[in-house]
Amino acid sequence: MEQEHPLVRDVFPELISELMALLEDEGERELSICAWDLRLFGECGCRDDFCQSIRTSDHPQGQPYGAGHRCVPLSPSTGMLILDVVDHRIVYVEVLQRPTMCRQDLKS
Repeated sequence: MEQEHPLVRDVFPELISELMALLEDEGERELSICAWDLRLFGECGCRDDFCQSIRTSDHPQGQPYGAGHRCVPLSPSTGMLILDVVDHRIVYVEVLQRPTMCRQDLKS
C-alpha cells in the first residue's frame, strides 16, 4: 500500500503558519483555510541554493498548469513566497531567497 504524502504543517509548521497569515492579509481566506491541509508531494529539486520550493500536488515537471491557473504572490518579511493555484487549490509553493526552513522529523 502506498504511503500517504505528509502534511506540510507536520514537516514545515512555521511555513504553513506564515502562509495562512499572509493569505488572510491578502484577502485569500479560502486559500488560507486550504493551506492547513496541504500535502508535501516533493521538493523542487533545482538545487539552487536560494530555492526551497515545494510541490503540494502531483504534476508532471515542466508541464504548464493550464486552465484555472493563477499565481498568488505574497509579501513575507524576508524573501519571496509565490503560490501556484489551480482551480482554488494550492499546487506549488515557491520559497525563494529565505532562511533555511526547519524540517520537523516525522514520527513513524
